[in-house]
Amino acid sequence: MPLFSYKAVDVQGKSVLGRVEALNLFDLEQRLIRMGLDLVSGGPSHSRTRLIGGGRIKRQDLINFCFHIEQLASAGVPIVEGLVDLRDSVENPRFREVVSGLIESIEGGRNLSQALADYPEVFSKVFVSLVSSGEQTGKLSEVLKALTETLKWEDELAAQTKKLIMYPAFVGGTVLLVTLFLMIYLVPQMTGFIRNMGQEIPLQTRILIAVSNFTVDYWWAILAAPFALWFGVKFAAEKDPGVAFTLDRYKLAMPLLGPILRKIILSRFAASFAMMYSSGITVLDAIRSCEEIVANRPLENALRTVGQQIAEGKNLTAAFQDIGLFPPLVIRMLKIGEATGGLDTALLNVSYFYNREVKDSIGKAQAMIEPALTLVLGAILGWVMLSVLGPVYDTISKMKY
Repeated sequence: MPLFSYKAVDVQGKSVLGRVEALNLFDLEQRLIRMGLDLVSGGPSHSRTRLIGGGRIKRQDLINFCFHIEQLASAGVPIVEGLVDLRDSVENPRFREVVSGLIESIEGGRNLSQALADYPEVFSKVFVSLVSSGEQTGKLSEVLKALTETLKWEDELAAQTKKLIMYPAFVGGTVLLVTLFLMIYLVPQMTGFIRNMGQEIPLQTRILIAVSNFTVDYWWAILAAPFALWFGVKFAAEKDPGVAFTLDRYKLAMPLLGPILRKIILSRFAASFAMMYSSGITVLDAIRSCEEIVANRPLENALRTVGQQIAEGKNLTAAFQDIGLFPPLVIRMLKIGEATGGLDTALLNVSYFYNREVKDSIGKAQAMIEPALTLVLGAILGWVMLSVLGPVYDTISKMKY
């Protein structure tokens, strides 16, 4: 069925932009009327991925979506009425478009999970699987509540990770700018004076002058190098799966940041696995769905191996123990959970364990990065001052005799 873009107004006169599937303009108008909208203009959409009105759907939008629907579902309000209320209060044009499409799909006879599956760029496979399981078991409100809490946790974790990255990036940028200032402006000012003193220039001073000359001639290349390296590696990873695999493996092996990233990934995996298992999704299906959550190819391969071993008859604890994903403490927790039938509780404890470890590790990393960068800046300044003032001091010392 063709996709139509439209501009309409609601009962309050508020302008609404969106896209829905329709046979023709008349069918489009009738669908909008059923949604409580009056068509202003519309036509076939030439791209299914174009964002009408722009805007990116943030995690906060998904949190509001889950919380809103969970509250209304708990109160017995029909899903469609809840989505209509949400659509009228959403400020993000793109998300308003998505909610309008959900309303249209549900009014067409589909359930919520089937409607969500039409927007894989917004709702992940895990999200859709959980909602589908909640619909089948009659625990939709509980699933949505769990999704809300998980999304809040991920949002908090993303903020902590951003803080960990932004601080060293800011300080590192400051160090780079100070170094460029020294090499481009200060050192050339002193070079002529040092050469005019008529004595042999020490090795460290000659190195400083060479670095300064290189910086003056190629400052643009120095500034462009990090960006060129970033886009070059990203392009190579997109084109060559081997490069992408090696890059993901290096991320886990990086000093200081690698262990933190590994804990973040495993914490997200454990929380999502527990939520799916408690919602009635089988262990194998939960593991397959979690492969896309980790977003790291070596760990994806490890989870795929776990799934294959479980399918061959090995129990969950032994499979995870064989691939070495978790430390012995976590393996013991999984073993107890599997033996007692409380695997979801054990996995939530695993998530809590890693979440606490991540917070502690981020705090320690921040405490270490600040003095380390300060030492780097101090070393650069010390080298410059020693190289510049050393010859001057030698000249003054000789003049005394």
